[in-house]
Amino acid sequence: MTDAYTQLVSNPFGGFVARNLGLPRPVELDRHRPGAPLIDGRVLVGAAPGGRCAAAVAAVLAEAGTAVDSRLHDEVRQALGAAAIDAGVWNPEAPGAQRWKGLVLDATGIGSSGELRELWSFFHPTIRRLERCGRLIVIGAEPGECPAPAAATAQRALEGFVRAAGKEVRNGSTAQLVRVAAGAEGRIGSTLRFLLSPRSAYVSGQLVRVGAGRDVPEVDRERPLRGKTALVTGASRGIGEAIANVLARDGADVVGLDVPALSGDLENVVEPIGGSAIAVDIAAADAPRRICDALAKRGGVDVVVHNAGVTRDKTLAAMDAERWEATIAINLTAAERINDELLARGGLLREDGRIVCVSSMSGIAGNAGQTNYSTSKAGVIGMVESMAPILAERAATINAVAPGFIETAMTAAMPLGPREAGRRMSSLAQGGLPVDVAEAIAWLAAPDSSGVNGNVVRVCGQSLIGA
Repeated sequence: MTDAYTQLVSNPFGGFVARNLGLPRPVELDRHRPGAPLIDGRVLVGAAPGGRCAAAVAAVLAEAGTAVDSRLHDEVRQALGAAAIDAGVWNPEAPGAQRWKGLVLDATGIGSSGELRELWSFFHPTIRRLERCGRLIVIGAEPGECPAPAAATAQRALEGFVRAAGKEVRNGSTAQLVRVAAGAEGRIGSTLRFLLSPRSAYVSGQLVRVGAGRDVPEVDRERPLRGKTALVTGASRGIGEAIANVLARDGADVVGLDVPALSGDLENVVEPIGGSAIAVDIAAADAPRRICDALAKRGGVDVVVHNAGVTRDKTLAAMDAERWEATIAINLTAAERINDELLARGGLLREDGRIVCVSSMSGIAGNAGQTNYSTSKAGVIGMVESMAPILAERAATINAVAPGFIETAMTAAMPLGPREAGRRMSSLAQGGLPVDVAEAIAWLAAPDSSGVNGNVVRVCGQSLIGA
């Protein structure tokens, strides 16, 4: 849908007015293009003393062929050298016009509040040199694993820094915090690649936890889901259609699912991508059995995306029982029942399986007139958190994305005032696209995301509500 406000402030006169009135001026976000480099520019890498992730960061950037700068003689530079990267030199005391597309600081070594100065030392002279649609990433430790309260306190402080930095960077840039469990340094690759790349265009101000995963065979970076089967519910339109297309782009054999009334639309989605369709109402009593029978005939499934959902909005006082029950049944209970059936059939969810759920910012912040919807989407988050240990025991993962304002037919039908408020109430001051949700799901579905489990990642441009 056309964003008239963004078009207005993008021309010289509109931009002049917006600048002088202090109005938001959203920029066109960089998004993934097949064949493009991981990140289109240089990355500055630094580390607080005692950090443990520098070598892992260097390895990821070396594999991607990324141009890197670092301080002369620091431990990051040594790690970059070991990874065969010819790193450029950054001297924060010297004047210059160096600019970067990415700023990455390994802050795992910060062990006290006094050492938080490392954040200021690295980002104070560099944050204004971040290019358009740049990436700011802090890598931290899990506070619960810290050896002393002072270290845990300092590591928790990183979250506040990143959320504030995400609201200070401009021109479509983003900021993220990645917490890496002890011993999981080698698992950060998929997360670092996603957050540095244009695939994360509408993800900002987020905390991603990377824990123990498992080794996987070498991954085809262009088609990481080659040979995998992916089930996508609610696939006939909007976000579901985008998910199906992106997973197919990444090599998956997509099985799209939607209600029988939308079977025509569903066929129009799966046919061009070489997928197949299942027409079933997921709230029906026999739906889990029918879905799993269909997957069993295919030899199992590797990725399950619970995307299907409905809204039945009314204030609580005006809401009838049918609206409440239908919303809970479709948005939450159906996913629970499918998971139960899937896991009850040993091996149907294949080794290194991935379950990805679509929650919502309404499940985090709540929304007037949506007590049923907010309840269901908060329940999705609870399902992810409670099932993560169970899936880990099966060498699988479960995560969720929580979209904010996404440009769909549903948001296009909103009244002008709420629609414009939804677009502007984020650090990126614009709505996201269905593909932004799909890219986040593809990252969580990737084979080398084995260390990412039990996370809820907002795809909301760092919404100012519930942030």
